[in-house]
Amino acid sequence: MTNYSTAQSQTQSMIASLFKSMYMQMAAALTLTGITSYFLSQSVGFLEFLFNNPSTVWILFFAQLGVVILLSARVMRMSMATATLLFILYSVLTGATFSTIFLVYSGATIATTFFVTAGTFFAMSLVGYITKMDLSKLGNILYMMLIGLIIATIVNIFVASGTLQWVITYAGVIIFVGLIAYDTQKLKQIFYEYGSADEGGQKLALLGALTLYLDFINLFLFLLRIFGNSRD
Repeated sequence: MTNYSTAQSQTQSMIASLFKSMYMQMAAALTLTGITSYFLSQSVGFLEFLFNNPSTVWILFFAQLGVVILLSARVMRMSMATATLLFILYSVLTGATFSTIFLVYSGATIATTFFVTAGTFFAMSLVGYITKMDLSKLGNILYMMLIGLIIATIVNIFVASGTLQWVITYAGVIIFVGLIAYDTQKLKQIFYEYGSADEGGQKLALLGALTLYLDFINLFLFLLRIFGNSRD
């Protein structure tokens, strides 16, 4: 019984260690994204280049997509240093993409939305961590809804429906609020099954940080559409 209790205590300590590492990496990435986006938004030269070369936005988008795919597929095969550098690169690329939101929304609106997002993220991640309910079925539904959301977004590029845009926005909030809880629970299970806070465990924590970072960023963007007051 004592050995069992000791093993359970060690497992909980290991999971807590990996979660701490994961949240710290996520927070660092969000900070880097925020700093990058703010300073680039103040650069007239960068913004002029961006607007004079609209294809740059697509280059940034595909670069971000490439980094996510590379990290997701090969994180366990690369060194921790390489994985960390790729995560930093992704954070900077996202910051460059986000630089234009300062031209559309006021700083106060962006800050308010960030804190609302942070509060929602904390609450839902806590739910995912402590709940005993299996969220796997909910996760499957949410990912199917996410595919539908992506399709609807692409369709609306051509349809340009204001009503559909708002449906997409509110659906996006619901989906990513749910995914934060689901992904947190899933990551807890992954850490438990891996069973160690060694370098491999740290790589899994980095991948978890990227997953939750993406959930946070997407929730932030959808909430910004709702709470944002356009400068126009």
